Amino acid sequence: MTALVSPAAPAPDDPGFAELASESVILFDMTGRVRYWNPAAEILFGWPPLAIVGRTLAHLSPPADAGGGWRQLLQEGRWQGIVQRRSPAGAYVGAAVRQHVRYHDDGTPRDIVEYGQGVSNGKRPGYPDDQVNDARLAATWEVDISGAWDAIASVAGQHEAFEPAALDSRLRAVVQAARIVEVNDRTARLVGGNRGRGLMVGQSVADFWPVGSRATLGELIVEAACCGTDDAVHRRALASDGILRDPTLSVWRTGSDAEPDRLFVAVNGAADDDRSYPYLRASEARYRKLIHFMPVAFWQVDASRMGKIYAELRARGVTDFERYLEEHPELVELAATTVPVTDVNRSAIQLIGGSNAQDLIQPVGYLFAQSLDSLRRVMIGRFSGRQNYSEFMKVRRLDGRILDVRFSVTYPEPLLELDTTIFSLEDVTDRLRMESQLRQIQADFSHAARISTLGELTSSIAHEVNQPLAAIMTNAETSLRWLARSDIDLEKVRQLTARIAASARRADDIVGRIRGMAAKQPPELVALNLNEVVQESLLFVRHEVDTRAIRVMASYARGLKPVTGDRIQLQQVVVNLLINAIQAVEARGETDREIALATGADPDGVIWFRLRDTGPGVAPEHLGRIFEGFFTTKDDGMGIGLAICHSIVAAHGGSITVENRPDGGAEFRVSLPGETRAARGGQAAERKARTSAPTAPSDD
Repeated sequence: MTALVSPAAPAPDDPGFAELASESVILFDMTGRVRYWNPAAEILFGWPPLAIVGRTLAHLSPPADAGGGWRQLLQEGRWQGIVQRRSPAGAYVGAAVRQHVRYHDDGTPRDIVEYGQGVSNGKRPGYPDDQVNDARLAATWEVDISGAWDAIASVAGQHEAFEPAALDSRLRAVVQAARIVEVNDRTARLVGGNRGRGLMVGQSVADFWPVGSRATLGELIVEAACCGTDDAVHRRALASDGILRDPTLSVWRTGSDAEPDRLFVAVNGAADDDRSYPYLRASEARYRKLIHFMPVAFWQVDASRMGKIYAELRARGVTDFERYLEEHPELVELAATTVPVTDVNRSAIQLIGGSNAQDLIQPVGYLFAQSLDSLRRVMIGRFSGRQNYSEFMKVRRLDGRILDVRFSVTYPEPLLELDTTIFSLEDVTDRLRMESQLRQIQADFSHAARISTLGELTSSIAHEVNQPLAAIMTNAETSLRWLARSDIDLEKVRQLTARIAASARRADDIVGRIRGMAAKQPPELVALNLNEVVQESLLFVRHEVDTRAIRVMASYARGLKPVTGDRIQLQQVVVNLLINAIQAVEARGETDREIALATGADPDGVIWFRLRDTGPGVAPEHLGRIFEGFFTTKDDGMGIGLAICHSIVAAHGGSITVENRPDGGAEFRVSLPGETRAARGGQAAERKARTSAPTAPSDD
């Protein structure tokens, strides 16, 4: 015997087609237990699939009609006729049905497919345009009240004993204690946001139920829980809440002895939105597709639990959350182990090295295993009401490899109960490695430029070192002559010896300055007095200035605030500018060879150093290129001196400029941020440099 299936009806093995059918399509096994219940069946009989799948149809039929045409169906493989089934409202609904038996290959009965249409007075009511409108389906919840019995008992049968506010609070507590077992698609679309059904399961009903009707839901849960009649439906009309228009709320027990703590909740009503469900579905599909295929790795995180903790802390008067976390570090660990990742996109899976999304759907702690302080800063940003936050940090892939990433978080809008947070991670490992290599190259060039500068100052260095050495020799010879006399004057010998020691210290200082300038070492950012930096730099070129009869006039500002920088690098800038100025004025007559130095501060806290010379100035066509690498106007120049000066000053957060003076000569100005201003921007940069790039090794 073959199964007889209506050619106009969709195949029940393909739920996608059956979902769209205008006929009721029900699939049940040979014991009458329902395996499938399509949307048209829900509309016809009133029961949502959550409440009916897995149960038998017999409990919906009148006692006299419980058998229906069962015998004929089993004998002939098909049956059609009128059936009566009870709706959630208690009334019986008539339907004209066609039932067909399907068989296994060996000829034994497999299951039964039923197609049905509603009848009233023997006529089919039909559906508008023969379409099953999704908006006609109820938003259905299956709810576990096992944890709510204490709250239910505290209010059951005692409504009159409480003031309205107290009663309202107890009924809300019932909803808070109830947990979601399952919801249908319409519920997820209406109140689940972008998080979907999977996230809602296991959460408190209160997390998703509108605040205005929570007490009403609590009241119906109490009624249904305390009612001894299974399938008795408890119903209330609700006010429009911005989600559904004129909704009706229904609550009933499942009627299963195996699940005494389960209730069904259904809300009927048209969506309070002018957009159609196809539009909403298409919009959601576009959103998910966009996020899924974006090249940036995204994590969707449910931070609702932490949001409630933050609200409680604010209510207790906590305002300095950073200090609170220092005193309660266990709160950071709680966030790491309890805040769940609810969704990730394809790029996130690739970044972390997972095989599928489930590898990453776990508490967020694995993202912060290398930098728990980053999670702490994320929490501070959320508590303080920021819209977003970003920083560089390290993350460990599933294969153990460490990546440098730019981490960004977008917080949910304030005051919204749906607390969906978005994390994004951008892999910058290769970029930071390249930046480190560029910094190393820059350091090498800077070192080469210092060596080149010292080469130009060979005669000055020799002169500077020879002076204390000559003094040492003279004082030592004199001391020996005094010691050779018969009447030794020990006081005179003591004076000569002191002079020898002083000259030796001076020679040591000179060698130390030269060694410091020549050494290849990482920058050391400390608070510096710019006046001292300029004065020490002048010592390098003193012999060059003296031998060329150049007048150097210096004006140092008093009370100058410190700058944050590397002493050797800033000295390199000043020495380079001085050598350029010496070479520029050398061709002038002796009376016109002048260099003027000055330091000062602007009202906005900028500390500056200025150098003026009486040379020929810079050709106008070269002013825009003077700091370019390998650009030079000298026949024997390399074109790296001023370029290195520019890069050093920029690395210190400052600027260097040049202009021609109206009365002749050039003026260079170096501007640096004061220590207070540098601390605001420079400390973050220094943290980034420490965490994201290796420091150049020293060859000292």
